[in-house]
Amino acid sequence: MALIRLGFGRQHLYLLRRRSFLLSKLIAVVFAVLLFCEFLIYYLVIFRCDWPEVKTPAHNSGQETLKAMFLADTHLLGEIRGHWLDKLRREWQMERAFQTALWLLQPEVVFILGDIFDEGKWSSPQAWADDVERFQKIFRHPRHVLLKVVAGNHDIGFHYQMSTYKIKRFEKVFNPERLFSWKGINFVMVNSVALEGDGCNLCSEAEAEIIEISHKLNCSREEHHSSRCTDEQPLPASAPVLLQHFPLYRRSDANCSGDDAAPLEERDIPFKERYDALSREASQKLLWWLRPRLVLSGHTHSACEVLHGAGTMEISVPSFSWRNRNNPSFIMGMLTPTEYALAKCYLPYENTVLATYCVAVGFLAVLTLAHFKLLASPLLFGWNLLRKLKTT
Repeated sequence: MALIRLGFGRQHLYLLRRRSFLLSKLIAVVFAVLLFCEFLIYYLVIFRCDWPEVKTPAHNSGQETLKAMFLADTHLLGEIRGHWLDKLRREWQMERAFQTALWLLQPEVVFILGDIFDEGKWSSPQAWADDVERFQKIFRHPRHVLLKVVAGNHDIGFHYQMSTYKIKRFEKVFNPERLFSWKGINFVMVNSVALEGDGCNLCSEAEAEIIEISHKLNCSREEHHSSRCTDEQPLPASAPVLLQHFPLYRRSDANCSGDDAAPLEERDIPFKERYDALSREASQKLLWWLRPRLVLSGHTHSACEVLHGAGTMEISVPSFSWRNRNNPSFIMGMLTPTEYALAKCYLPYENTVLATYCVAVGFLAVLTLAHFKLLASPLLFGWNLLRKLKTT
């Protein structure tokens, strides 16, 4: 009897060890997959991105270079349309991507080109405060890195939804600075939602601001300041970089190309002025008044390069969020007062992460079935069935 009990005890201990070994393997696989999909993949992908080299003429070889990141359309979900799982998944993706990019690339300034929030145009004061708190957590940054933001239609509403209250609420959180100069480079940040051109109070104020900036830029270009130029600190004599949410006028995305351009079936759809892009008139005013050397915009969620007027390049920056596209990205810019060079940095593809999880689930299932010796039975049954079919 004692021998029987001893044998039973050993068998029970053996089964416990096997189950513990299985559990250890399952936990190890789950931990490894989570570590890869939620942390390591961002480092592996963004590590491949390099700052472009800017070609500086010999006579300007002493110019300082500025490292700038440009991203757009983060669309942080609100309390109305945002499902908690969607919020958790997509906001974690943006947080890991942004924090990894800051650590690996070490930019000096980051620009976000509008539509920071998805429901800013109608959110209550409490919902707005909650959204701002989440934004500040996701896009936290060291003090030596500047973060500059322009307003989008989802932040303050389209023209007829826009109000002084919404604009002031946005500007209370994000510095309303329209003209920003650093290392001899001028950046003009425009509230493109207000460029409706119908003479409304907010639109007139926005145009007046742009005209004042245009005057300052023109004074900086003059070798001998005229009487119209004040004695205040002059701007660097550098053609500005124009940053805004709406793209300048174009008929459609028909001439856009690349992996992150709009889908083929959408590229020929005509753009609606003041909705998909600025009006032709507003675009011409911006180009005439500011004479920018480069324009960067968002809104379309897709990439595009457009050449305007006398050779002014516009870059449409794709969305930074998985919610808007499978392959989000951002722009890396090396700028001097006279030159610039741009490169694109892709983030991990969402379907790559989902496929990795699916493979991991399948592998866990195989491990479990093999442990309980259930994996051989269907294989053996299929083999025997195949042999019978061959003999008949």
